[in-house]
Amino acid sequence: MLPASYGFPAAVILIVGGAVACFAGYRFFRVVLAIYGFILGALMASSMMGVGNNVGMIVAALVGGLIGAVVLVLAYFVGIALVGAGLGALIAHEVWHWIKPGDPPALIVIGAALVGAALAMVVQRYVIVVGTAFGGAWTMIVGLMNALSTRGLTRMSSATEVWILYPQSTPGDQWAPLAWLVLGLIGVVVQLGITGGKRK
Repeated sequence: MLPASYGFPAAVILIVGGAVACFAGYRFFRVVLAIYGFILGALMASSMMGVGNNVGMIVAALVGGLIGAVVLVLAYFVGIALVGAGLGALIAHEVWHWIKPGDPPALIVIGAALVGAALAMVVQRYVIVVGTAFGGAWTMIVGLMNALSTRGLTRMSSATEVWILYPQSTPGDQWAPLAWLVLGLIGVVVQLGITGGKRK
């Protein structure tokens, strides 16, 4: 979480980072790992600060983000396994959501994450392409929904005076899974056909 005035810039960063991951994730995989490491580290660290501590939230987000970025970049193979695990968990959540409302059982999510991690190590290139394309697509959608909410255009705005990242779509956003699927497939095609050359 961040002070409310930082919500829109943070959402724009999510959109831009998601676009890099979606359309050039394989080529810039280390950059993508740094972006997602920063986002995860910033989210975890800033959530430990009190709602009224604006400076503390910002400092914690920056420090936590830098630590997260360094950890994921240095842990390259762990990063590949995490991409596969994250993709597996995300697929489990979306498939379960289509079957019935609510969250899937923890064992299903853990099993899907383990399968995704194992597959990621076997077929790294394709898992990186698919994982970054669909992960980037979802990040773009989350960034867009949060950007709209900071402008009061959607109902996801927080009741507090801080900006809170909403990583899931709200129940009324039925377009989000379809947009995610379309954007992810476009990202896969772009990466395999254009940008999926040598990694940097």
